[in-house]
Amino acid sequence: MEHWTPVFVGLGSNLDQPVRQIQAAFVALSQLEQCRLLARSPLFRSAPMGPQDQPWYVNAVAGLLTRLDPHRLLDELQALEHSFGRSRARERWGPRTLDLDLLLFGRQVIDDARLVIPHPGLTERNFVVYPLLRIAPDLTLPDGRRLASIRDQLRSDGLEEIMSTELSGDRPT
Repeated sequence: MEHWTPVFVGLGSNLDQPVRQIQAAFVALSQLEQCRLLARSPLFRSAPMGPQDQPWYVNAVAGLLTRLDPHRLLDELQALEHSFGRSRARERWGPRTLDLDLLLFGRQVIDDARLVIPHPGLTERNFVVYPLLRIAPDLTLPDGRRLASIRDQLRSDGLEEIMSTELSGDRPT
């Protein structure tokens, strides 16, 4: 029997009904071949990281088990983004229908031309750390740091949990 590896994927959207985009992305992740969706964080609304003249984001984190190797999983995630209308030709940190970031792949550390694991922004982004801790409160990174201690150093400014009944991903009014 092949080995199942725990992985975490960050989800983000700020176009075309972002809450529904993220909810549909969770369903799509649950249907990936050789993957099992184990956990989904609550949704969080966050201020844009890049240009500020764009809608606020909706973010979440998914916990999966996979039999795929890291690069094959990356290919599958990028194919999912494309199926949701994601164009990689847009500006960096610009608006998007769906962004899927491979945050952690077991205890592996990868740094090659296509993939860096742990994701380089993981420990600096409150919209990743807070939802990730909701589904993995005792998570320790491959370098031995506890994610909870990283959260304690991050501000939660510009981040709010979305009630599950909300259907809008726009900036709060």
